[in-house]
Amino acid sequence: MHTVVERELELNLVLSPERSIPVPAKLIYRTDDPYAVHITFHLGSDSPVNWTFARELLVEGVFRPCGHGDVRAWPTKVDGRSVVCVALSSPDGDALLEAPATIVSAWLERTLRVVVPGSESELLGIDDALNELLTPIPGDDVWLHGPWPSDDSPEGHGA
Repeated sequence: MHTVVERELELNLVLSPERSIPVPAKLIYRTDDPYAVHITFHLGSDSPVNWTFARELLVEGVFRPCGHGDVRAWPTKVDGRSVVCVALSSPDGDALLEAPATIVSAWLERTLRVVVPGSESELLGIDDALNELLTPIPGDDVWLHGPWPSDDSPEGHGA
């Protein structure tokens, strides 16, 4: 069974140092995708905008600047309030968003209780899948010990 941790909140889309607009959003964490967080922005259109990036990046971004490329996050204060800034870059444009640090932190804590950092791979079953893939089955020994001469057999030393 998969668990989903969601939190609706209002972010501020920063348009300039003096102006921002509120943007309804939803933070989503799913145990079937344990390394990622998903943010859905509802911009008043029929199709919301979705972003997915590493949960670890957002966890670190609550405490210190991190990330590079398309997603960066860092903590700061705006008008005396603690916020987490998230900068998103895409071919369609760039966005700077401010999220209330207390709400983001509380939501992240819930995700960390559901899936403890370092245990994500257990949920994906990667080790089990690799073991199944790499475990020899009957008939594999024909290929492993085939009819060709080995490097250390007399037949393999140039006749």
